[in-house]
Amino acid sequence: MLIDTHCHLDAPEFDADRPAVIGRARRAGVRGIVIPAVMRANFAVVRDLAHATPGACYALGIHPLYVDRSDEADLDTLDAALAAARDDPRLVAIGEIGLDFFVPEFNTPALRVRQERFYARQLDLARRHGLPVLLHVRRSQDTLLKHLRRRPPIGGIAHAFNGSFQQAEQFIAQGFALGMGGAMTFERALRIRRLAAGLPAEALVLETDAPDIPPAWLGRGPDGRPQPARNEPAETAGIARVLAGLRGLDTAALTAQCAVNARRVLPRLARALGEADGA
Repeated sequence: MLIDTHCHLDAPEFDADRPAVIGRARRAGVRGIVIPAVMRANFAVVRDLAHATPGACYALGIHPLYVDRSDEADLDTLDAALAAARDDPRLVAIGEIGLDFFVPEFNTPALRVRQERFYARQLDLARRHGLPVLLHVRRSQDTLLKHLRRRPPIGGIAHAFNGSFQQAEQFIAQGFALGMGGAMTFERALRIRRLAAGLPAEALVLETDAPDIPPAWLGRGPDGRPQPARNEPAETAGIARVLAGLRGLDTAALTAQCAVNARRVLPRLARALGEADGA
């Protein structure tokens, strides 16, 4: 079973042909899609989309790049939404949350402080509601880890991971799997490819981050030049083949291991997928 553990299927880039996108993913063998929220305004959107899509589930959270348009009341709304969905099998995590110190306008002292405050509050909500987290990790590994170490283990997925081996090992020790997606498919992405090849197989999960981070085979015109491209959950199959090749494994075996890993770090995923298959 292919599981895309991070796909923004609610994004406007899919508004014109979302059913076709979902159909292509199913035909490619993708049986699970995790749809994370990014702000209060799309909490209901991702929930409803997950319930309307075979094999889909969702996470609720406030993304670090949306903290400038969010306030403390939104965290209270998140708390209430998580409580209301306590028995919803399709809710599998809190996310997408984390820290982004890469985007210049969010790397100011004031917004770094605001990001950390929202991140810390959402980690506390994860503890309160007994849910893992989907972490946005962009030049922020050590600060993310600092907050995690202050709490009992929470676990989840470090999405689009691109840190060092030492940092990877620290996230794994905190109960996290590391998301491998389109960036890994580029031959010049040497650090990510070394991580993909050398980390324990039990530490890896597949993801697309669609419509973002398209793999190497997308984004090229007929002349071979780069052009804007939309990623899709169907590309999980190709990403799995690349990861298997880097590790010298059979693709089916790699896919099965990643599915086991996803269910381990997102414990409600197995029930969500089981109910989706029976729907």
